[in-house]
Amino acid sequence: MATPNTSIEKTQPEAIITSNEKAQPQTIIANDDSENLSSSEIDDPAMLALEKRVLRKTDMVVLPMMCFVFFFQYLDKQSLSYASVYGLITDLDMKGNQFAWTSSIFYVGQLVSEFPFIYLMSRFKLSKFVGITIVLWGAVCMCLAAPKTYPAFLAVRFFLGVAEGAVSPAFITITGIWYKKSEHALRIGCWITCNALAQIVGSLLMYGIGQHNTSSLASWRLMFLVCGIATSLCGVAFYFVMPDGPDTAWFLNAEEKVAARRRLREDHDGGDKTSFSMAQLKDAALDFKTYASFAFGILVTAPAPVLTFASLIIKQLGYTSGQTLLRGAPSGAVQIVAIWIGIIACLIWPQKRSLIIIGLVSIPLTGCIMLLVLPLRGYPIIVGAWLGSCISSVFSLTMSLNASNIRGNTKRSVVNTAYFIGYCVGLIAFSQLWTTQTAPRYTAGLIVSVVDWAILVLLMGYYWYNGWSENGKRDKLGSAITVYEPGADVTDKQDLTFRYSL
Repeated sequence: MATPNTSIEKTQPEAIITSNEKAQPQTIIANDDSENLSSSEIDDPAMLALEKRVLRKTDMVVLPMMCFVFFFQYLDKQSLSYASVYGLITDLDMKGNQFAWTSSIFYVGQLVSEFPFIYLMSRFKLSKFVGITIVLWGAVCMCLAAPKTYPAFLAVRFFLGVAEGAVSPAFITITGIWYKKSEHALRIGCWITCNALAQIVGSLLMYGIGQHNTSSLASWRLMFLVCGIATSLCGVAFYFVMPDGPDTAWFLNAEEKVAARRRLREDHDGGDKTSFSMAQLKDAALDFKTYASFAFGILVTAPAPVLTFASLIIKQLGYTSGQTLLRGAPSGAVQIVAIWIGIIACLIWPQKRSLIIIGLVSIPLTGCIMLLVLPLRGYPIIVGAWLGSCISSVFSLTMSLNASNIRGNTKRSVVNTAYFIGYCVGLIAFSQLWTTQTAPRYTAGLIVSVVDWAILVLLMGYYWYNGWSENGKRDKLGSAITVYEPGADVTDKQDLTFRYSL
């Protein structure tokens, strides 16, 4: 990968690309001594120590904020599963596939919100935009405690989905702004781990509320109030603590801000821009990876109803509500183990992420097969529910591929949004296969889950081949390529020094 220095010519696109402009590079001579250092200076031990200090500070501020937000987002989502065993279904007189629709309608709202958010995320500072949406979703979550009828509950669930729509796509972009490609899998894995942690904490929290609730409110209503209040407080903290980017980071001094920009230059990241490029939108529309990302979103989430219905599966084995939650809690620990198996494997084999994902698919695939064929009694079915719920490890690594393999502010927003549109479509459509008529085995949903995981393995194999082939073509070009100014807002297709992570 080319490393710019003060002695060579470089090209730089226009600073702001409007809807009618294309990235037209122009040749300039770099003369900013503060950021264009010789290779000997870059390799200087003092410089390397400074960059390590920047990374450490970033991990102490940016990463925890993303972890807290993802924790509460998943706690809100899983609260529906916990509420189902503490009277939600009977209190609102749900029948047939009505409970399945309380899950699906959330993702209808999220899907609707993705379209305006694809524009807004490229126009406004992500930290402020996301902070506001977090506060709003916390407020909506509290409103889930109010409905007395099924239609009213469904309406609030829809708006909860709308409010949460920006978080996951924005977090992939934020990860790309703050971290190098080689650091993506570990950091995304950290905030995805909070999904599993929320599953453990949520089960114990709902158990505590259910067993010791002395208020006039139903336990499931109290659960939504607690989750909503905590989420809104987290949103306020995110708004004020999370910086817009390295240039405005309150926890970095002037020297460290320069080092933060410099250490990201080898990945050619342009940071958080507030321009929307029609040229980059067209680039995304013609790129295989956009459609692969959409397919990943569908294929990773098609088996996700196992998570929502796991509590019902366990309760139907004859356990009480409290016993059900306690037996479901270890599922989160199993997910954490699977996530960190993936992270450690990526650290050992950084250019084999696609193959690692294929290996991780075997865990939920095994769980779905166990739920499908084993007798409906005892711990074998419970273990099957634990394993079948392990989608977060695959989810985190497919998202990390987007963070690593897409360049360009607008294009990254488009591709990330494509992933989460697929994510929403999968959860809307496949939840409908899990109905009370198919309980307690839920055969249709489980068969589709098994087939789905097999398709994901095939697609991931082709994704690896596509990136390997493109890297090979670029290697053959040698030095006969345009070298863009570090931080230029150009796409991975335009910058031929860019190499895809496999």
